[in-house]
Amino acid sequence: MTTPRSRPVWRSMLFVPTTAEKFIEKAPTSGADAIILDLEDAVAPNAKDSARAALPGVAKRLAEQGLDVTVRINRPWRLAVKDIEAAVSEHVVALLLPMTDTAAHVKEVDQVVSEIEAEKGLPHGHTFFCPLIETAEGYLNAREIAHASPRMMSLSLGSEDFALSMGMEAAPETLYAPKQQIIACARAAGLAPMGFIGSIAEFRDIEKLKEIFTNSKRAGFRMASCIHPNQVKVCNEIYGPSEAEIAQARKIVDAYDEALAAGQGAITVDGIMIDVPVADRSRAVLAFADALAKR
Repeated sequence: MTTPRSRPVWRSMLFVPTTAEKFIEKAPTSGADAIILDLEDAVAPNAKDSARAALPGVAKRLAEQGLDVTVRINRPWRLAVKDIEAAVSEHVVALLLPMTDTAAHVKEVDQVVSEIEAEKGLPHGHTFFCPLIETAEGYLNAREIAHASPRMMSLSLGSEDFALSMGMEAAPETLYAPKQQIIACARAAGLAPMGFIGSIAEFRDIEKLKEIFTNSKRAGFRMASCIHPNQVKVCNEIYGPSEAEIAQARKIVDAYDEALAAGQGAITVDGIMIDVPVADRSRAVLAFADALAKR
């Protein structure tokens, strides 16, 4: 299967309980690049049916306000199929797949989604996948999961659930190595590494948040899911290229292209040696900035 459109480019995704009207109303002002309408942890078991029933209308309402809408479905199959039937629509860009343990699971979800897209008259491949790896088993299968479907757009390691599965604390020093592995698996598959190195529960201390996101960006993360607008603001600020970064990237690319035209393979810009990987990194910054500007 070839997806008929390019993958969206996001810095931040904000969780919004599908049944929480006050949060739904505030979603357009959050600044998030995408909204995650949650059918999983944020919805009590006895409210799943009502959340599912409300989902199409809420997704349409938010999409018509220019927001990219995604949906986190449940993992158990009897819930997942109902969630997918409610979620797949012209107004939903992607599904978040929790507790993704194997590539086989992704392929099975892909089959269900393909059937529903056909039934609803949507283009084959309309719906992207954002799998969430949250167990030791999923972590060990991350490479295969990353290549499981052309629908894949990101890969993420859930800090709290993964820590629980591993019997460890969700701390930067314990999460750094596994998070780096997820980044490598995502990059090797051409996906966006989603997340940050720390606990999702930390959102009140803004300076701490900035430190977490800055270190996570240095490690390779480029987008993250957020549970609070405080996280969204910091995520956008840190993960999105600043005006200074864009200007420096443009300066490097222009100088390097001029040098290549003159037959030079390496140059110096502002005292820094510029060769192919440095120039390509600057091109990636400009491409990311351009994609965000087109949103």
